[in-house]
Amino acid sequence: MVGLELGADDYVTKPFSPRELIARIRAILRRPLQQQLSNKIERGDIAIDSAKHKVAIRGKEISLTHTEFKLLEFMARRPGVVLSRDRILDAVSGDDAVVCDRTVDAHIKSLRQKLGKAKDYIETVRGAGYRFKEV
Repeated sequence: MVGLELGADDYVTKPFSPRELIARIRAILRRPLQQQLSNKIERGDIAIDSAKHKVAIRGKEISLTHTEFKLLEFMARRPGVVLSRDRILDAVSGDDAVVCDRTVDAHIKSLRQKLGKAKDYIETVRGAGYRFKEV
């Protein structure tokens, strides 16, 4: 259950039958490709186009750094899911980057400033991390 709360699509518990595993894989593959690889995310006032690397708030484009863009996109794809600083760091920074967990806080602060009134979509969960508001 925790896996689903953290953003997994599905999981199989041990022991499992190979037949069940194959059935679950086939079910995922039947999903429309557009749903699996969607380049556009719309959450309330925020529109994100991953292919064009653009973000718009109520139709007005805003300028984000590469890291801010990746951070917003990562969170927006997981609305309602509490994301720890470590998980955000793993997803947003490269493997060879040397950063601390407070780096996430600095990027969140900068991102909220750029989002203006839409900053409330990024919620702080004290002691746990951050969450993108479910819309």
